[in-house]
Formats: sequence, structure tokens, C-alpha cells
Amino acid sequence: MRKTDLSVLKNKEKRLVIGLMSGTSADGIDAALTEISGFGTSIKVKQLDFLFEPFDPAVRESILRLAKGSYGGSAEICKMSSLLGKLYADACLKLCRQAGISKEQVDLVGNHGQTVWHMPVKENYLGTELTGTLQIGEDAFIAEALECPVIGDFRVRDMAAGGLGAPLVPYTEYLLYRKTDKTVALQNIGGIGNVTILPKNGTLEQVIAFDTGPGNMVMDALAEKLTKGQQTYDRGGRLAASGNVNSGLLSFLMQDPYLSKMPPKTTGREYYGEEYVKRLLQYGERENVSLTDCLTSATRFTAESIAQGIRRFSPEKPEVLIVGGGGSKNPVLLQFIQECLPECRVMTNEEIGYDSDSKEAVAFAVLANEALGSMANNVPGVTGARHPVVMGKISL
Repeated sequence: MRKTDLSVLKNKEKRLVIGLMSGTSADGIDAALTEISGFGTSIKVKQLDFLFEPFDPAVRESILRLAKGSYGGSAEICKMSSLLGKLYADACLKLCRQAGISKEQVDLVGNHGQTVWHMPVKENYLGTELTGTLQIGEDAFIAEALECPVIGDFRVRDMAAGGLGAPLVPYTEYLLYRKTDKTVALQNIGGIGNVTILPKNGTLEQVIAFDTGPGNMVMDALAEKLTKGQQTYDRGGRLAASGNVNSGLLSFLMQDPYLSKMPPKTTGREYYGEEYVKRLLQYGERENVSLTDCLTSATRFTAESIAQGIRRFSPEKPEVLIVGGGGSKNPVLLQFIQECLPECRVMTNEEIGYDSDSKEAVAFAVLANEALGSMANNVPGVTGARHPVVMGKISL
């Protein structure tokens, strides 16, 4: 068993760090191998390798049921947390083999975990007003398998300081994407959509970021229903391309109160999950909107919600919108976004030399690196936290 001296690790010129992400779509594990030197604004990050390890359908189904909040008790959550920990460890070992390195060469792992419940708005529980979040996937299994430190469970520290616990990626986006000569917006489209706006030559305190609304979540649910379970998402936007936007349904969706809510704000499956889709389908049935047109309209709604968020809450109009996440592979969605933001050049991460698939996994490698260096790694102006904090718990 390796013994890790954190002070020695912190002072290494270059560190090999694996970042792990499994998002609200619950489709699988993103694992990125990075080489990182420095901390804060002097950080340098190089992606060395990446893999996506899909979840077995039964695992995905169980995660989505747990995320509804009405399935399974403590025993089910405990079992799933252990299972995910083992799956994360397996993904790390597979990534090492793919990259041609030994596990002993890995210095650190940053793990987001799997969100099964996120409660950013205060609720009364047993007489106490509180917020909360729960990411599962036990880091100890990763630490045991790779014999190196693992830093995870990031969100709760921001929430303890009064923040929403999201979004977290803006910190890494500021470090890696900021420009001195232009305002840049970065839109991630995973299960939920979130945008980060980096003002021209701006400071970390000037960064604006928030969840724009649904990303792929509503579209995925409709694609699965439309194909009777044969597809879990709209591959290449082909289903949406075969339908039409229904103006009445789009207007109905645009009345969503979340869209006009001022940042800081965050959302999730708790809001845009099964019940939301059910209301959308009820409207479609009532107004004789075909299931295909419901999907096309939901795709347009995702684009409109992104554009509205940027127009309404960005103090400077971005000249470029860089799209990442699974939604960046949907050409119909990208076309809709460009139509909604004609004044802004819409492009993907790949067009500027980055990888859309690995972006969030790389972000958690960076967040873990910052925690190792005792660097505050939240953005209070984005999350609403009272002050900067070092997010992440360590397993040795």
C-alpha cells in the first residue's frame, strides 16, 4: 500500500490527476486523465486521455429511481453508493490501462459522485430550515483500488456557507477559458443546462454562471417514450428534425417561472424530471400535438431557455458561445441556439481544440487539485455562498 505525503504531492512540479463525473442523465462515468502543474491562476492543465464507461441499464434505472426521491430507503442508497464506488474505481483502472500507465503513477483522483438529491432551496425539516445535497459513490473504494488520495463530495461545503452548491464548473472555466479581448459564454448541456459568462479581461468575482433550465433531460425522456425505450436520447437530433415546433406548446413551456428567476440559481431532476414531462405530455394530448412535435418543441425550448438566460442576465453580450456536453452533438439543438442568438457565434468545444465529452471530468480533476493546494475553489458570486471555501473531502 502506497503512503501519500500530501505536502510532497502538493509540491510536485507535475501531478497526474484523474477526474470523474457521472451526471444527472445517469448514462455512465466520464473519466479524464490530466497532467496538472501549479494552482490558481498559474495552473496548467493538459488532458492525456479519456474514457466513457456506460452504466448497465439496470444500474441506470436504479439511479434514476433513487433520484425521484420516492424509491428505496437507506439500504438501497447504501448499496448503490458502494456499487458506484466500485464502478468508479474500475473506470480509473481501465483508464490507466488505456493510457499505458500504472495505477502507481496516479497522484490524485477528483470525484463528483452521483447526485441523487439536490435541495438548494430551504425547506423546514423537523423544525429547522435547511438546504442539502447528496452525491453518492463511495470514494474509499477508489482510494483502496488506486492507493492514492481521492477528493470528492464537493458541493456540500459551498452549501454550508450559504451557497446553492452549484454550479461548480465556473471556477475551472475561469482558469482555462478566460480571454482579455472578448466576452466568452460557455454553455454545458448535460441533463441540465448551465452557462458561465466570462467578461472580457474580467476577474473571478465578475464571473456570472447559473443553470439555464433543462439540458437534455426533457428531450431524453421524450425520445425514450417516442421510441418505446429503444433510444435513451435523440441521436444526432434526428427525431427532432422529423417534427415541427408547436408554437402553443413552446409558449406554454416558456411560461416556466424558473426562467425569470434571478441568479444565483440552480435546478435539477427534482424540477425537470418525471412530473415536468408528464405536464408537457398532458398539454400535448389536450392540444393534439404529436409526440414527435412535442420533442421538437422541447428541443426548441431548451435553446430558447439558454438564449433568454444569456440575454436577460449577462451584463455584456458574449461574442462567442462555446457549447459542451452531450447536447453539443445534437445539430438541431445547435441550430436552434444559433437562431435564438444571431448576434453570437455558436461553436462547440471541439472547434477550439477542447473535448466536450471530457470537460466536466477535467473540471473535477482541477477542483481536486485546488483542494489539495488549499485553494478556495467555489465562486461565491455564482453560488451565493457567503465567502470562498475549499470544497472537497479527502479519502486517503
